[in-house]
Amino acid sequence: MHVTRLTIGNLRRFEQVSFAPATGLNLITGGNGAGKTSVLEALHLMAYGRSFRGRVHEGLIRTGCPAVEVFVEWRTSNHFDTDPEFSGHLHKAGLRHGGQGWEGRLDGADVSHLGEFCAALAVVTVEPGSHELITGRAEERRRFLDWGLFHVEPDFLPLWRRYVRALKQRNSLLKTHSAPEELEVWEQEMSHAGERLTHHRQHYLEQLQPQLQAVLGALLPAAVSSTLDFQPGWRRDELPLADALLLARDRDLACGFTSVGPHRADWRIEHSGIPGRAALSRGQAKLTALSALLAQAEHHAQLRGQWPVVALDDLASELDRAHQRRVLERLLVSRAQVLITGTEIPTALRELGVDVAVFHVEHGQIRPETRLSPLP
Repeated sequence: MHVTRLTIGNLRRFEQVSFAPATGLNLITGGNGAGKTSVLEALHLMAYGRSFRGRVHEGLIRTGCPAVEVFVEWRTSNHFDTDPEFSGHLHKAGLRHGGQGWEGRLDGADVSHLGEFCAALAVVTVEPGSHELITGRAEERRRFLDWGLFHVEPDFLPLWRRYVRALKQRNSLLKTHSAPEELEVWEQEMSHAGERLTHHRQHYLEQLQPQLQAVLGALLPAAVSSTLDFQPGWRRDELPLADALLLARDRDLACGFTSVGPHRADWRIEHSGIPGRAALSRGQAKLTALSALLAQAEHHAQLRGQWPVVALDDLASELDRAHQRRVLERLLVSRAQVLITGTEIPTALRELGVDVAVFHVEHGQIRPETRLSPLP
């Protein structure tokens, strides 16, 4: 999978700009605040329906404009294609988002749910706040799981929607202290969808384990051996979800929300060589998160036959030159399309001796520059 064109309108500093990245490594440079991160932010918005720097209405829309607009063209191919630039299928998607409402089209058809963009355009983003995947809220880790499953399990998205709908209905009934028989209807629905959803999540983490161990071995050898520990959101080893919901009903009626279930699920990485998540330095947390994201991208490629687009915002942030080089070497082998931002050209890129397409962001414009040549 590689993006052939990205057009951005009314996003932060950009009024209207178009960008055509190369199929391999792309470097986007610019001064602080020039807008280079916004390029990746636009791509992330299309692929996830949200920005990695906050909500759409919180500064994403250019001042005085009603909505941000993003248009993306990309090609899907697989590992057997000899020239990904001219093979595969061309896809087109457009999104107009005003913060409260949005409208979008995908391959000529209207989009009714932002998840349709997520399922179509696979982008893995690594940014300075990615360490929150390890040290932050459980919501971030559930999103990580569900993103992977959206792409490799065809029935996951409708199953997830089914569970969320039932959860919303039960929460609404809890707030009005409705009769038990009304709650039972939605508890049964939550149980049927939730058990299957949880099975998918657990199986996904089990499948991810080998890739994670391999990437961590290259990027964080101090971890020695690492395991993924899944926490389903209730005591699943003791009772089914239906019983857990029944037992929690009185407490949930008092609180007004559902306290158990897959919406409370979490996971963590346990490193045998590092004593506990709280003991991780910020750099180790970022390397762990980066390893998890790259492992997810590798797993996606293994099952789908194509790598997602990889976006690395500020590669040099908290990563020394040796770690930058290890990350880039791993991505080069994959033949993935990679978009990297930085205030200057990372030395690690020059040391690799590979062809890199360079773009510069300044005054709300993106201009291509001379391709990066290796160090002598």
